[in-house]
Amino acid sequence: MDARLNIHTNPVAAKAVKRLASAGQAIAESSLSATTRELVLLRASQINGCGFCVDMHTKDAAQAGENFVRLNLVASWREATVYTPAERAALELAEQGTRIADAAGGVTDEAWADAAKHYDEDQLAALVSLIALINAFNRLNVITQQPAGDYQPGQFG
Repeated sequence: MDARLNIHTNPVAAKAVKRLASAGQAIAESSLSATTRELVLLRASQINGCGFCVDMHTKDAAQAGENFVRLNLVASWREATVYTPAERAALELAEQGTRIADAAGGVTDEAWADAAKHYDEDQLAALVSLIALINAFNRLNVITQQPAGDYQPGQFG
């Protein structure tokens, strides 16, 4: 399957992607753990049906040493016993932030309070920014039908 538009070579799209990627770098430099970042990226991408991002974040997390059991259970994290309370709070925030139109008022006060128990203000800012950013990337990839399966870790930086 070919993409509808190559977002990496089209001058307008490539410029937008580059700017989004620089926002991602700022989040990567935060104190939010890489493990939490990858779990959130993977879960939001699953919800949005972005095969390209699911492929990318599964492979990146595995290369960084993440356990395949934990990666395989992200879609059913509520029933899994392999995540910390902090990771669970981040995954809940990611789900509610991704499905923002599904609930009146968006993210619940309970989800926010739970995340705030585990993350300081800068980490919360990174987490919220990460959720917004991955949703933007998911939409770019889903709308343009970026194919999944061929991503290689390190391919984009």
